[in-house]
Amino acid sequence: MGAVTGIGHNGGPSLDPGYSWRKQCWTAARTRLLPTLPIEVVRLRVKRAAELGLDYRTYASVRAATGHDVVAFLFSSNALRLVAPAPVLPPDHAAKLAALKDCGRVALAIRPLTVAQVAGAGGSLLDSVHPAPELLGRWREAGASLRAALGAVPGDRVILVGDTALERDWCAAGRLAGWLPAERFFGNA
Repeated sequence: MGAVTGIGHNGGPSLDPGYSWRKQCWTAARTRLLPTLPIEVVRLRVKRAAELGLDYRTYASVRAATGHDVVAFLFSSNALRLVAPAPVLPPDHAAKLAALKDCGRVALAIRPLTVAQVAGAGGSLLDSVHPAPELLGRWREAGASLRAALGAVPGDRVILVGDTALERDWCAAGRLAGWLPAERFFGNA
């Protein structure tokens, strides 16, 4: 262990004997930790990212964080731009939903919208619609509501597409794989 730092010390690495050896060991361990993916795997992941309508960097970060593929998206009615009293899914959003391949599409109806209104607006583009957690509700209740909406699908394989900071908090409550702002997900629709 190095000496106690004092006034004028810049907080840089210790120059005690053995520093270069520790640095070399740390660098080697870090290199072994980071995987080198075969080009075939990278190509498959690029293709999968495209099927999900995600850029590769976003998809790769979710894969790295969870260790799993994305199997479903959870959309808030705000992210889908559905507005009461007569919600209509914008054409660009409908096209993006229709282009998604091999993944679930679940929507959350935020009040004052009802499940029936969101289901009617989404039609066959949504697999299911459920009531959203209360925006200012309790953490535990939000998590239970999200788990009910997902059914048997593990949360760490689902990306939440939302529109507000309060919706972003649902990601942690539901133990979801990640959160994307609606403008980022639908921006290239």
